[in-house]
Amino acid sequence: MTNHNGVMGSPKTDSKDRISAVSRGEPGLTLKAFVIAMLLIPLNVFWIIQLEVVRYTHPTLIHPLSNVIFIIFLLMAFSAALQKLSSKLQLKPAELLTIYVMLCIVSSLCSHDMMEILVTILGHPFRFATSENEWQQLFWKELPTWLTVQDTNVLSGYYEGQSSLYRKEHLTAWAGPAAWWTVFILVLMFVMLCINTLLRLQWTERERLTYPIIQLPLAMTETDASFFKNKLMWFGFGIAAGISVLNLLNSIYPAVPYLPVKRQNIHQYFTGRPWNAMGGVRLSFYPFAIGISFLIPLDLLFSCWVFYWVYKFELMAGSILGVRNLPGYPYADAQSFGAYMVLLGTAAWVGRSHIKRISASVMDGLRGTYQIDMQREPMPYHIAFLGIVAGMLFLTVFSYKAGMALWVIPIFFGLYFLLATMVARLRAELGFLVHDLHRVDPHGLIVTAFGSQRLTTSTKSVFSLYMFFNRAYRAHPMPQELEALKISERRRIHPQHTAAAILIATLVGAVVVFWLLLDSYYRHGAETGYYGPWALGFGRGVYRQLENWLNYPQETDVPALLFMGGGAGFSLGLILLRTRFLWWPLHPLGYAMANSWGMSNLWSCIFVAYVAKALVLHQGGLKAYRRAVPFFLGLALGDYITGSLWSIGSILANTTLYQFWP
Repeated sequence: MTNHNGVMGSPKTDSKDRISAVSRGEPGLTLKAFVIAMLLIPLNVFWIIQLEVVRYTHPTLIHPLSNVIFIIFLLMAFSAALQKLSSKLQLKPAELLTIYVMLCIVSSLCSHDMMEILVTILGHPFRFATSENEWQQLFWKELPTWLTVQDTNVLSGYYEGQSSLYRKEHLTAWAGPAAWWTVFILVLMFVMLCINTLLRLQWTERERLTYPIIQLPLAMTETDASFFKNKLMWFGFGIAAGISVLNLLNSIYPAVPYLPVKRQNIHQYFTGRPWNAMGGVRLSFYPFAIGISFLIPLDLLFSCWVFYWVYKFELMAGSILGVRNLPGYPYADAQSFGAYMVLLGTAAWVGRSHIKRISASVMDGLRGTYQIDMQREPMPYHIAFLGIVAGMLFLTVFSYKAGMALWVIPIFFGLYFLLATMVARLRAELGFLVHDLHRVDPHGLIVTAFGSQRLTTSTKSVFSLYMFFNRAYRAHPMPQELEALKISERRRIHPQHTAAAILIATLVGAVVVFWLLLDSYYRHGAETGYYGPWALGFGRGVYRQLENWLNYPQETDVPALLFMGGGAGFSLGLILLRTRFLWWPLHPLGYAMANSWGMSNLWSCIFVAYVAKALVLHQGGLKAYRRAVPFFLGLALGDYITGSLWSIGSILANTTLYQFWP
């Protein structure tokens, strides 16, 4: 067995070394870090709301999160200044990274793909029910009163504005649903933390997945500040910042030239058959995307852009064969789901010895004869196992009381946590900046497999309420938790402190998000021009889908199931080829993500990063690659810092300046 320094040693010795390393580790959740995080959480949430709800630009859809990187950058600058006054005022790397973890968790909760949706759907059907859509007759009575806001007088202020959240009737109406949903989110996050605890050792220390997303915050917080002393880093920073400044000036003075690094549609150049069957094709050259993608393993980079074009050729083939207009063709989401499940199954097979050790450790812990020192884990394995059981029991009772059929609940949450685990694995192994998985969700898969006719109206109504954490997975919190544990291991932070920080951030963050969103909506009005159509769009989409399920019942989608099997079979074939032939370059993760929103927007950035990395490795080998990494991290940092400054300027000036993404 080889340890982290490449020295051969026995497993027993390595285990002792790791445990002693953790025992010497620093506390991350100090009083100083806690107080700073509590002060920053409301500011961070307000910033995200201004960007995503008011201005419809989405920092939480890309990773690492630009808003959090910017805040950590400022904290480091303030810390360096305060150090001159007193060394006690300086923030240690462990404290900075703990604040980073907490802000990442809160940002994920507040995102365009989570609680921003939740708040908008709780009162929507009671405000917009009409005689034409017949929502009152279709499903009003199926929506639980303890999870929704049904008082039209309370909702009038919410939608029309010029009111206040802090009226007694408003606070009373929202307090119950907000409290229940906060508890639900906390339990959901705790179950994910327990799953991550069981997976961490295998993925982090045995398989040694690369975790590209956390390399920038880790580099920024190095104790010797070597990252900020690196000239190549500042060269990359300067290039990205220069592009951003030039494009900012263009947004103010159109006569200034514009560098087209943001996504540009080029499908208008493909008008003839069969090329027009490809659909939208976008080119983009985001500096931050190229910089972070440079850290992705070379075979995965190659697989991503190759399979993107394989997907486009699949669409063209459908046009040539005359099946392009068949409903559902080419069932890309079904293929992706099949591929993801095979990838997860393969990971379980590779880690089967770890699963056996987990089982033995759990049994030892339950018998009270636990022999393994678990200092380097967030919690002992038997506690994590009991946490999963208790959490699932709560989610089952919660969902049953809300109206979901008992037989559906384990299928729904089983699929959800499988997908969540796959997203965490995807981030740890691939590190792609965007992982949306649109239309790959538990309720959609259940309807595909069983048809909507077999599901009760109340079950489908709960599906609609649960859309807030199932619409898309671009800001999914489970990979944030796994990366937090990896940061803890890399920087020797007590993992128990990291786990506590995650749960505290979840609880405080959920409350703050409810508070600031509701306060803003009551002041400005959810259906006024201040927010445009976006504050209503989520609710409209959720309940129109429910309306369609009820008015147009669906049978089992057999072709989709067949394509799932085809995707699974194709992915298994790729895995076998990679096992048999070491030179085989195509990875099934690229196939699984080929049709995703993220790949559609960033495939060309992936291609540029692939070419750059291939050239660096070919010309200079691993040594040259390591020397080049700071340059590419500088590209990302320069884009993030300047882009964040322009976004703050947009808020202060109440105008739209250059937005570096999307």
